[in-house]
Amino acid sequence: MAKGSVSDFHDLGSLGEDIRRHILSNLGNDLYPPDPFRYFSGLAYAIRDRLIRMWLATQASYYDSMSKRVYYLSMEFLPGRFLMNYITNMGMEEGCREVASSLGYALDDLAEEERDAGLGNGGLGRLASCYMDSIATLGVPGYGYGILYDYGLFHQTIVGGWQEEKADNWRRHGSPWVIDRVEHLYEVRFHGRSEAYRDDKGALRYRWVDADSVMAMPCDILIPGHGGGHVTNMRLWAAASSQEFSLRDFNQGDFVGAMQAKILSENISKVLYPNDEPVAGKELRLKQQYFLVAATLRDIVRRHRKSGPSFEGFADKVAIQLNDTHPTIAVAELMRILVDEEFLAWDEAWDICRATFAYTNHTVLPEALETWPMDLLGRVLPRHLEIIAEIDRRFLAEVAAKHPNDPGKLARMAVIDRGSSRVRMAHLAIVGSHAVNGVARLHSDILRQSVFPDFDAFYPGKFTNVTNGVTPRRWLLQANPSLSRLITEAIGPDWTKDLTKLEKLVPLAEDPAFRQAWRTAKRDNKKRLARYALRKTGLGINPDTLFDVQVKRMHEYKRQLLNVLHVVTLYNRLRRDPGLAVPPRTVLVGGKAAPGYFMAKRIIRLITAVGEKVNADPAMRGRLRMLFLPNYCVSQAEKVIPAADLSQQISTAGMEASGTGNMKFALNGALTIGTLDGANIEIMQEVGEDNIFIFGLTAAEVAAARAHGVDPRRRVRDDAELAEVLDMIGRGFFVPDEPDLFAPVIANLLDHGDYYCVTADYRACIEAQDRVNALYLDPDAWSRKSILNTANMGFFSSDRAVMEYARRIWNIEPLGE
Repeated sequence: MAKGSVSDFHDLGSLGEDIRRHILSNLGNDLYPPDPFRYFSGLAYAIRDRLIRMWLATQASYYDSMSKRVYYLSMEFLPGRFLMNYITNMGMEEGCREVASSLGYALDDLAEEERDAGLGNGGLGRLASCYMDSIATLGVPGYGYGILYDYGLFHQTIVGGWQEEKADNWRRHGSPWVIDRVEHLYEVRFHGRSEAYRDDKGALRYRWVDADSVMAMPCDILIPGHGGGHVTNMRLWAAASSQEFSLRDFNQGDFVGAMQAKILSENISKVLYPNDEPVAGKELRLKQQYFLVAATLRDIVRRHRKSGPSFEGFADKVAIQLNDTHPTIAVAELMRILVDEEFLAWDEAWDICRATFAYTNHTVLPEALETWPMDLLGRVLPRHLEIIAEIDRRFLAEVAAKHPNDPGKLARMAVIDRGSSRVRMAHLAIVGSHAVNGVARLHSDILRQSVFPDFDAFYPGKFTNVTNGVTPRRWLLQANPSLSRLITEAIGPDWTKDLTKLEKLVPLAEDPAFRQAWRTAKRDNKKRLARYALRKTGLGINPDTLFDVQVKRMHEYKRQLLNVLHVVTLYNRLRRDPGLAVPPRTVLVGGKAAPGYFMAKRIIRLITAVGEKVNADPAMRGRLRMLFLPNYCVSQAEKVIPAADLSQQISTAGMEASGTGNMKFALNGALTIGTLDGANIEIMQEVGEDNIFIFGLTAAEVAAARAHGVDPRRRVRDDAELAEVLDMIGRGFFVPDEPDLFAPVIANLLDHGDYYCVTADYRACIEAQDRVNALYLDPDAWSRKSILNTANMGFFSSDRAVMEYARRIWNIEPLGE
């Protein structure tokens, strides 16, 4: 841990003067006229000064203790904005508010000047950032490794009801949080060829020659733990060309050619998840993954060599966690380093490799279980393809020895799929790791029983479960100050580092005064969200309505379409019976569709079309409203989640690995309506079946329905409300000028098997929403269940999850206080 008291590092007394100094000397600006971005930047640099001092002390403690360290490799992190998170974790919020006020600003206004960091897309990246917060807070020696993208996924706007994508140039004004480490540039190679040779002892060796190269520059972003006594970092790699400007080409008039090599090289860290439909896009994505892996392993080896040149005991000092399949090429890269550069025998290198790596699988969706064409992999990484082929050969020999005369098993388990000539990266991760985990109990069961059953049988005990968690510092303490103050006043502050302390709220659910205070905190958050929605969409929403929220990546399995069907059903009921005894409802939807995902983008257009129709109907005023919130991101989530009454987690059972949005909403007192999918099952077990609205097919029932085939048209014939809703959508009721606009959506349901079981779960969803309506009409009963949801969310802390990884997988203990 950091040496010296935390207050010594924070030094609030000089904060105002430090802000002014940075504006003058670092930014080169005048103090007047005052400018909010200028003062945000000055404050950010002043906070960074204090973080750096704590980070240096933390690094010294790592070396003093000779601790084993974990390296968390992830293609994405989704940290959101940094300023308020840093200030909250460092315990400086009150002092910073006073200093900002003395400079003529509200701290919240300065915080709004910061852009969300474009380093991730969705749940995978947000989970990685939650784990970094917990690693720092718990004092687990470790770092996150990723890529410093110039542009995030994209900035979403809604134009004419359709999603449009714009470049997310999140660093256009620079970032005060990024620390360039130019002293540790590493060369990363691509292409070329593998060359065999004999060493001076006559042993056959291989080397990678005639390769192109790009330089990887490390850039650090610091991560303080809560309380400020431990500061770690994400190390993110930026691509820099090894071939700079060509003066000869420039002088010959080839101005573009003079820069071409530099531009092509630096494309590697330009954009998060480039479109991989074209061959060039596939190659760029593979290069991104290897770029992350190669630079990170160079950095790990450099750090390891400080304790000596030997690789004996490497796995006793280094744990590498592969966050999903993207960084799996690390298995082949570490083998290349150990065998080709350090000249270890294959078996010794392989033992080190398997003892070092652990693999987290985050999904069962085919597109996330990456495979690479052998010709592409061999062209971009020729030596790695040879190494993977040798891993596969040796592994299949082991399988054949245990299961002779079973060619089907060999084909299913092979790392290289001979039929398609593709490398199965998930198989490589399983074979090359000592532990494989899913991220919710159901997900882990599906991995063992359905996705990788041969591997589970072959490697008894290798597969395990670590249910995801979220950091309460970001998602309750920082995002929901009204509720967190109420909780702290009631049970004390210890819950911020031990979320199980929230159990003390259980008896308070029976206290009428506390329930009223709980409702007041919720209404404060709803008013804040209403102001935000008005600013972003131009539409007002009533904070005294039920806020029904579904915010997540747009995908058919997440079933935003089912949400729409319920809204249209409710709309029809209210049109027929204006006196219907249901609470007024505001339905809020947000999320991005991948640019090439036709159906997801069409569903966004359906949401906006239904919203336009409903919101323009005078009969719905004060009864029903529907909004699509554009550009869903972390900073928007921090406003949406605390305000939600109802959290929609309605994915097709068996398809959501875990989810973490479900945890964040429940932690903030929203009641969940959802299927028995992902972590919903464990949330139900923790909060109680009476405090959650569960409906729909189970994962086993979904699998059976798909296997046996069910006629969606029969379901429609048997359900008059469903038939009416689909007819309205299909005949253009919501877009009269384009009556066939949503024909593909209806065809997907009725003519193509309804793969995501929307029609199958429709009636159960409507009945669950009826139960929601009945409960919300009783404010005391709703508040009681809301309190019990928050009180029973202690298990879903990222601190618990990280400690499970540390003790069961990484074999690391936190450093002492």
